[in-house]
Amino acid sequence: MTSALEIPAAGVVLDADVAVPPDASGVVAFAHGSGSGRFSPRNRYVAAELRRAGLATVLADLLTAEEERDDRLRFAIDLLAVRVIALTDWLARHEPMSGLSLGLFGASTGAAAALIAAAARPSEVVAVVSRGGRPDLAGEYLRLVDQPTLLLVGERDPEVLALNRTAAKRVRGDCRLEIVPGATHLFEEPGGLEEVARLAREWFLTHL
Repeated sequence: MTSALEIPAAGVVLDADVAVPPDASGVVAFAHGSGSGRFSPRNRYVAAELRRAGLATVLADLLTAEEERDDRLRFAIDLLAVRVIALTDWLARHEPMSGLSLGLFGASTGAAAALIAAAARPSEVVAVVSRGGRPDLAGEYLRLVDQPTLLLVGERDPEVLALNRTAAKRVRGDCRLEIVPGATHLFEEPGGLEEVARLAREWFLTHL
Protein backbone atom coordinates (compact mmCIF):
# COMPACT_ATOMS: atom_id res chain seq x y z
CA MET A 1 0.00 0.00 0.00
CA THR A 2 1.32 3.44 -0.97
CA SER A 3 1.04 6.36 1.44
CA ALA A 4 1.17 10.03 0.44
CA LEU A 5 3.42 11.89 2.88
CA GLU A 6 4.80 15.38 3.32
CA ILE A 7 8.50 15.22 4.14
CA PRO A 8 10.32 18.19 5.70
CA ALA A 9 13.55 18.76 3.80
CA ALA A 10 15.96 21.67 4.16
CA GLY A 11 13.36 24.32 4.88
CA VAL A 12 10.62 23.11 2.54
CA VAL A 13 8.07 20.31 2.51
CA LEU A 14 8.32 17.69 -0.24
CA ASP A 15 5.38 15.61 -1.44
CA ALA A 16 6.22 11.91 -1.53
CA ASP A 17 4.70 8.51 -2.20
CA VAL A 18 6.04 5.90 0.21
CA ALA A 19 5.40 2.16 0.00
CA VAL A 20 6.76 -0.50 2.35
CA PRO A 21 6.05 -4.14 1.47
CA PRO A 22 5.83 -6.69 4.29
CA ASP A 23 9.26 -7.77 5.55
CA ALA A 24 11.04 -5.23 3.35
CA SER A 25 14.75 -6.00 2.98
CA GLY A 26 15.79 -2.45 2.08
CA VAL A 27 14.50 0.91 0.87
CA VAL A 28 15.19 2.77 -2.38
CA ALA A 29 14.64 6.52 -2.64
CA PHE A 30 14.22 8.01 -6.11
CA ALA A 31 15.97 11.24 -7.10
CA HIS A 32 14.13 12.68 -10.09
CA GLY A 33 15.64 15.32 -12.30
CA SER A 34 15.10 17.91 -15.02
CA GLY A 35 11.37 18.33 -14.89
CA SER A 36 10.43 14.89 -13.65
CA GLY A 37 8.80 14.03 -10.35
CA ARG A 38 7.12 11.34 -8.34
CA PHE A 39 4.56 10.74 -11.10
CA SER A 40 7.21 9.81 -13.67
CA PRO A 41 5.81 6.67 -15.35
CA ARG A 42 9.31 5.26 -15.88
CA ASN A 43 10.36 5.65 -12.25
CA ARG A 44 7.00 4.40 -11.01
CA TYR A 45 7.40 1.28 -13.14
CA VAL A 46 10.88 0.62 -11.74
CA ALA A 47 9.61 1.29 -8.20
CA ALA A 48 6.80 -1.23 -8.65
CA GLU A 49 9.29 -3.87 -9.77
CA LEU A 50 11.51 -3.15 -6.76
CA ARG A 51 8.54 -3.56 -4.43
CA ARG A 52 7.73 -6.89 -6.06
CA ALA A 53 11.24 -7.92 -5.01
CA GLY A 54 10.59 -6.89 -1.38
CA LEU A 55 12.12 -3.41 -1.36
CA ALA A 56 10.41 -0.33 0.04
CA THR A 57 10.30 2.71 -2.26
CA VAL A 58 10.14 6.46 -1.76
CA LEU A 59 9.23 8.68 -4.71
CA ALA A 60 9.52 12.31 -3.66
CA ASP A 61 9.25 15.54 -5.62
CA LEU A 62 12.56 17.31 -5.04
CA LEU A 63 11.03 20.67 -6.00
CA THR A 64 7.89 22.29 -4.63
CA ALA A 65 5.01 23.12 -6.97
CA GLU A 66 6.11 26.76 -7.03
CA GLU A 67 9.73 25.86 -7.74
CA GLU A 68 8.68 23.61 -10.63
CA ARG A 69 7.63 26.73 -12.53
CA ASP A 70 11.25 27.92 -12.58
CA ASP A 71 13.00 25.88 -15.28
CA ARG A 72 16.43 26.89 -13.96
CA LEU A 73 15.90 24.98 -10.72
CA ARG A 74 15.49 21.68 -12.58
CA PHE A 75 19.22 21.84 -13.27
CA ALA A 76 20.27 23.29 -9.89
CA ILE A 77 22.32 20.26 -8.88
CA ASP A 78 23.39 21.70 -5.53
CA LEU A 79 19.77 22.39 -4.55
CA LEU A 80 18.61 18.94 -5.66
CA ALA A 81 21.50 17.33 -3.75
CA VAL A 82 20.61 19.18 -0.55
CA ARG A 83 17.06 17.87 -0.87
CA VAL A 84 18.24 14.28 -1.43
CA ILE A 85 20.54 14.54 1.59
CA ALA A 86 17.62 15.82 3.69
CA LEU A 87 15.46 12.95 2.40
CA THR A 88 18.21 10.52 3.37
CA ASP A 89 18.34 11.97 6.88
CA TRP A 90 14.55 11.76 7.19
CA LEU A 91 14.53 8.11 6.15
CA ALA A 92 17.14 7.31 8.79
CA ARG A 93 14.66 8.46 11.46
CA HIS A 94 11.30 7.46 10.00
CA GLU A 95 9.68 4.18 10.99
CA PRO A 96 9.30 1.60 9.56
CA MET A 97 12.27 2.39 7.27
CA SER A 98 14.81 3.63 9.80
CA GLY A 99 16.37 0.18 10.20
CA LEU A 100 16.53 -0.63 6.48
CA SER A 101 19.58 -0.32 4.24
CA LEU A 102 19.15 2.62 1.86
CA GLY A 103 19.77 2.78 -1.87
CA LEU A 104 19.37 5.79 -4.16
CA PHE A 105 17.99 5.61 -7.70
CA GLY A 106 18.75 8.72 -9.73
CA ALA A 107 17.52 9.70 -13.19
CA SER A 108 18.80 12.52 -15.40
CA THR A 109 20.12 15.37 -13.21
CA GLY A 110 18.79 13.50 -10.18
CA ALA A 111 21.61 10.99 -10.66
CA ALA A 112 24.17 13.69 -9.89
CA ALA A 113 22.18 14.72 -6.81
CA ALA A 114 22.05 11.09 -5.66
CA LEU A 115 25.80 10.68 -6.04
CA ILE A 116 26.51 13.86 -4.11
CA ALA A 117 24.18 12.62 -1.37
CA ALA A 118 26.04 9.29 -1.34
CA ALA A 119 29.32 11.14 -0.91
CA ALA A 120 27.83 13.26 1.88
CA ARG A 121 26.19 10.34 3.70
CA PRO A 122 28.60 7.40 3.35
CA SER A 123 27.20 5.64 6.42
CA GLU A 124 23.55 5.91 5.40
CA VAL A 125 23.61 5.32 1.63
CA VAL A 126 24.59 1.76 0.72
CA ALA A 127 24.23 1.65 -3.08
CA VAL A 128 23.38 3.90 -6.05
CA VAL A 129 21.78 3.28 -9.45
CA SER A 130 21.63 5.88 -12.24
CA ARG A 131 19.18 5.61 -15.18
CA GLY A 132 20.07 7.70 -18.19
CA GLY A 133 21.69 10.02 -15.71
CA ARG A 134 24.25 12.79 -15.69
CA PRO A 135 26.71 11.58 -13.06
CA ASP A 136 29.30 13.92 -14.56
CA LEU A 137 27.40 16.84 -13.02
CA ALA A 138 28.41 15.57 -9.57
CA GLY A 139 31.89 16.88 -10.36
CA GLU A 140 34.57 16.32 -7.73
CA TYR A 141 32.09 14.52 -5.47
CA LEU A 142 32.50 11.44 -7.67
CA ARG A 143 35.91 10.81 -6.11
CA LEU A 144 34.21 10.60 -2.70
CA VAL A 145 31.64 7.98 -3.70
CA ASP A 146 32.65 4.63 -2.17
CA GLN A 147 29.27 2.93 -2.55
CA PRO A 148 28.64 0.33 -5.27
CA THR A 149 27.32 2.36 -8.21
CA LEU A 150 25.51 1.12 -11.32
CA LEU A 151 25.22 3.42 -14.34
CA LEU A 152 22.51 2.41 -16.84
CA VAL A 153 22.63 4.04 -20.27
CA GLY A 154 20.90 3.32 -23.56
CA GLU A 155 23.06 2.09 -26.43
CA ARG A 156 21.54 4.75 -28.69
CA ASP A 157 22.18 7.64 -26.30
CA PRO A 158 25.76 8.44 -27.41
CA GLU A 159 26.33 11.78 -25.67
CA VAL A 160 25.10 10.59 -22.29
CA LEU A 161 26.98 7.31 -22.77
CA ALA A 162 30.24 9.17 -23.30
CA LEU A 163 29.65 11.29 -20.19
CA ASN A 164 28.87 8.18 -18.14
CA ARG A 165 32.03 6.43 -19.34
CA THR A 166 34.11 9.36 -18.14
CA ALA A 167 32.25 9.63 -14.84
CA ALA A 168 32.58 5.90 -14.13
CA LYS A 169 36.35 6.23 -14.10
CA ARG A 170 36.16 8.92 -11.44
CA VAL A 171 33.98 7.07 -8.92
CA ARG A 172 36.21 5.81 -6.13
CA GLY A 173 34.16 2.73 -5.25
CA ASP A 174 32.94 -0.19 -7.32
CA CYS A 175 31.28 1.32 -10.39
CA ARG A 176 29.73 -0.61 -13.27
CA LEU A 177 28.47 0.81 -16.55
CA GLU A 178 25.70 -1.24 -18.17
CA ILE A 179 24.63 -0.40 -21.73
CA VAL A 180 21.04 -1.36 -22.54
CA PRO A 181 20.99 -2.67 -26.14
CA GLY A 182 18.90 -0.71 -28.64
CA ALA A 183 17.66 1.79 -26.04
CA THR A 184 17.56 5.56 -26.43
CA HIS A 185 17.65 8.10 -23.61
CA LEU A 186 14.18 7.38 -22.19
CA PHE A 187 14.34 3.59 -22.67
CA GLU A 188 11.05 3.70 -24.57
CA GLU A 189 11.94 0.81 -26.89
CA PRO A 190 10.35 -2.60 -26.25
CA GLY A 191 12.10 -4.30 -23.36
CA GLY A 192 14.30 -1.31 -22.51
CA LEU A 193 12.65 -0.24 -19.28
CA GLU A 194 12.16 -3.87 -18.26
CA GLU A 195 15.92 -4.35 -18.55
CA VAL A 196 16.54 -1.23 -16.48
CA ALA A 197 14.24 -2.56 -13.76
CA ARG A 198 15.88 -5.98 -13.82
CA LEU A 199 19.40 -4.61 -13.53
CA ALA A 200 18.44 -2.14 -10.81
CA ARG A 201 16.60 -4.84 -8.85
CA GLU A 202 19.59 -7.19 -8.98
CA TRP A 203 21.98 -4.41 -7.96
CA PHE A 204 19.94 -3.34 -4.96
CA LEU A 205 19.16 -6.88 -3.83
CA THR A 206 22.86 -7.68 -3.97
CA HIS A 207 24.05 -4.63 -2.05
CA LEU A 208 21.25 -3.57 0.31
